[in-house]
Parts: sequence; C-alpha cells; structure tokens
Amino acid sequence: MSERDAIDAVDEPVTVSSLVEDLRALGLTAGETVLVHSSLSSFGWVCVDAQTVVDALMSAVTEAGTLVMPTHSGQYGDPAVWSNPPVPDDWIDTIRAERPPYRPKTTPTRGVGAVPECFRSYPDVYRSQHPTVSFAAWGADAESIVADHAFDNGLGERSPLASVYDRAGSILLLGVDHSANTSLHLAEYRADIDRSRTDNVATVLEDGEPVSVTFQDIETDASDFATLGDAFEDEHDSSVRRGSVGAADARLIPQRAMIDFAVGWLEANR
Repeated sequence: MSERDAIDAVDEPVTVSSLVEDLRALGLTAGETVLVHSSLSSFGWVCVDAQTVVDALMSAVTEAGTLVMPTHSGQYGDPAVWSNPPVPDDWIDTIRAERPPYRPKTTPTRGVGAVPECFRSYPDVYRSQHPTVSFAAWGADAESIVADHAFDNGLGERSPLASVYDRAGSILLLGVDHSANTSLHLAEYRADIDRSRTDNVATVLEDGEPVSVTFQDIETDASDFATLGDAFEDEHDSSVRRGSVGAADARLIPQRAMIDFAVGWLEANR
C-alpha cells in the first residue's frame, strides 16, 4: 500500500487511542493471552507506524495479560533448501560456517512483518532461544511462555504455541488470513498424518559463547491453512469475533478450539 493509498484508506490518522478503541470493540480484553499476526500496511495511515500498533496492543492487553508474536529468523534455516530464490551450491558451506550466532536480543526477524520486528526490541520483551522459529512475549506470563523453547520440533509441544494453548489464549489476525496463522503448525504435530523430517544446523550462544546445534523437525506446510481456517470459521462462526482495527480486517479466535479442529481437519484432508 502506497502512502497515498494508506491516507485514502482511513478517515483520520490511526493512533494508539483509536487502535485501542477498535481492539476493545473487537473483544480483546485486559488480562488476555493473545498471539498476534499482523500486516502493518493493512491498517491505513498509522501515526508513527509499527510502534503505534505495538503500543496499542500493549495498552489493550495490559501488563495483566500477555502479548505474543512470532519473531522468526529464516536466515538461520538450512541454505540447502532455500528456494525463493535458491543460493548457489558453492555458497552453502560458507553460509553455514560464517553466519553469526543467533542472538535473541539482537537478531533481526525475517518475513514476519514490521510489527514483530519493532516489538522484539521493546523493554521487558522476552524472546525464545530457537534460531529459526522464535517467539517474543511481553506481560504477565511472557518469560514462562518463551522459556525452554526446544530446538527439536520448534513449533510443537515444547514451543510457545503450546504454552499459549495451555493458557487458553487467543489468536488475533490483523490484516492477514489463516495462511499466516502459525498456531495451525501445532496441529500438524498433533495430527496423525505423514510428515517428513529434516535436519538443520545453526549457531547459538550458550553462556555467551557460540555453539553449533543440530536439530530435527518436521517439514511444515502452510499451503492449505487458508482453506483450513475458512472451514473452521464456517463451523465455529459464533466463536470468531470480526471487525476492523484501523483499516485492517481483524479476527479474534480462541486458539484451543482452532487447533483442536485443525487436528481433525488435517487428518481428514491431508
């Protein structure tokens, strides 16, 4: 969305107070645990951009609740399988050997948008230790939600996704559809479906020193998540809160109900 399109998308500037009002109208409450996926460009013209969205989400949830976002860093994935675009084969060993260690406090996000990239650097935000699929959290349960994020099966049972599930948290989609809904990956681990496995190697810090770690995971697949999400909304219409936050189409969804539905859907449709 261009600057002109962003201005034309809204009647007045999108501000912290206007976003909080919209989030409250959608049903987001103080004290809630919420996992947020967002597209900054969908909001229209936002005064001070991503910082305003982060401030509004924190204000709406309050310190009594917990705000969680994916802060993935795909640049630490296996360069041998990069495809958009691939790198030359003779670069692969150099990339693996020379890339600096993943650092939760400083490593940039990749592919998750401007809002999580802004959020990860806020005071009192904790980020998990996983080099490729980390999450960041702020609020009452922030530290415990991201603690002990396992390297193996990074979106599975020892991940922040499962921690949000255990707390009966919500999913908040702001200007994105279910293809961006990382919670559905947890259902891939829980469903009785065929899953190929893959290995990866990355460098992390342990006690301040770089250490190479090898970890295994399933090959996740989000290609049918939009269809899965539509099926959930068709069957659970009353549990989905819809509205506008700024100019963004927004949905607030109970995560536990969605994952439980997704397990059965994946078993029936994959």
